[in-house]
Amino acid sequence: MEIAVKLLVPVLLAGLMLAPAAHARVCAVSIDSTDQMSFSQKEIKVGADCSQVKLILRHTGKLAATAMGHNWVLTRTPDYQPVAMAGMRTSLADSYLPKGDARVLAHTAVIGGGQTTSVTFSTAKLAKGGDYTFFCSFPGHFAMMKGKLVFG
Repeated sequence: MEIAVKLLVPVLLAGLMLAPAAHARVCAVSIDSTDQMSFSQKEIKVGADCSQVKLILRHTGKLAATAMGHNWVLTRTPDYQPVAMAGMRTSLADSYLPKGDARVLAHTAVIGGGQTTSVTFSTAKLAKGGDYTFFCSFPGHFAMMKGKLVFG
């Protein structure tokens, strides 16, 4: 009996360590951007059961990233304009975002016409019902290219 318990304990511990992974759910979301400085959606809804989000951004236009590049950036709504303004002082190589800025919850690289990119991020930093804004940080685009992310 004692040997059986000793064998059972590691099996149970292994099962507990795998349990969170078994419940992990990656939710895929797609959004398009255009040469007319617009996103195809003004609101993205993510279910509360999603532990990660894979966001796919397509640029359906024809213009190069240097002329009409787009990315997808997620911040808390109060941080959206300050991050966008700080990003205007950076470069395309930095995706027009301040390096290492904790206010940026997720972002893609800047892409040009005909290109696609993606980012996968954890929802652990998101609060159900929280106030989140997504936007394009290419200089000047954030005023028109923005929307709301709803979690939960």
